[in-house]
Amino acid sequence: MLRTYRFITVLSFLLTPLFGFTQSGPSFRIVPLGVLGGIDESNLSAYMIAAAGTNNYICMDAGTLHYGIQQAVDNKTFPATTTQVLRQYIKGYCISHAHLDHIAGLIINSPDDTAKNIYGLASTIQTIKTHYFTWDSWANFADDGDAPALKKYHYQILKPDSIAPIKNTGMTVQAFPLSHSNLTSTAFLLNSNNTYILYLGDTGADDIEKSHNLHKLWQAIAPLIQSKKLKAIMIETSFPDEQPDKTLFGHLTPHWLIAEMDDLAVLTGFDTLKGFNVIITHLKPPQTSIYKIKLQLFNENKLHLNLIYPQQGKVIEL
Repeated sequence: MLRTYRFITVLSFLLTPLFGFTQSGPSFRIVPLGVLGGIDESNLSAYMIAAAGTNNYICMDAGTLHYGIQQAVDNKTFPATTTQVLRQYIKGYCISHAHLDHIAGLIINSPDDTAKNIYGLASTIQTIKTHYFTWDSWANFADDGDAPALKKYHYQILKPDSIAPIKNTGMTVQAFPLSHSNLTSTAFLLNSNNTYILYLGDTGADDIEKSHNLHKLWQAIAPLIQSKKLKAIMIETSFPDEQPDKTLFGHLTPHWLIAEMDDLAVLTGFDTLKGFNVIITHLKPPQTSIYKIKLQLFNENKLHLNLIYPQQGKVIEL
């Protein structure tokens, strides 16, 4: 009974962000359209992000679109219809990798969408072009690939060493490769008026993936944290700590997330990360696992990060 009481008490605390990282005012508006990994096709990874004060959003991944937009409209997040948000507010898509839980909404909603860019690393774009927007699996709504190309979407290949403008948003993006088991995923660093937000697609820990991708990413963003220009890191934690390392398949647990945050803290200074916003994405059902993840992150959060758990359709301003 004591353990159950402690769990309920801690969980109630987990649902309230700390907001300890000093800010002069919101720079970004984040609207989660889907926050989970796993089997719930109505709530898969997708986050609309815009510069504060605008309705010019880039969608980071697109596992769920229509249902997530409808939830946001129902929550009065947008003064518009679901169709207007899809067609007018979303100006483009940054796709971290081409697994279905990160792209299904884009594919399914493409007939009703408007012309816009799809941003991604060359390997991600290649998979979209050869596996999804083909006339064998779906109509080709892009401007490259199987004929006839309907030319609604334009593929914008991102190179990791370059910064690219995001059309019709006033923001820029830089891509960083991540290791996600047997494929390359992506982290996207968004810049609006010299303030930043970092979104990571699925990723495993460097130690498990035998990679240095996350360490290189931490090296790149550490100065932005030290100067308080980076408003948040959006990063996955898919499984509780009970999941064996050999069956993580390129994902993080609370233990491995905190290990990576410790690596980042060595670069920034440990005190610098106190109260820093970390938005936890891609929690995998069942609900008992999600409870475990939140409890374990609470217990292991020795850096006193401000852990935020996004809710579908509910705005986050940072």
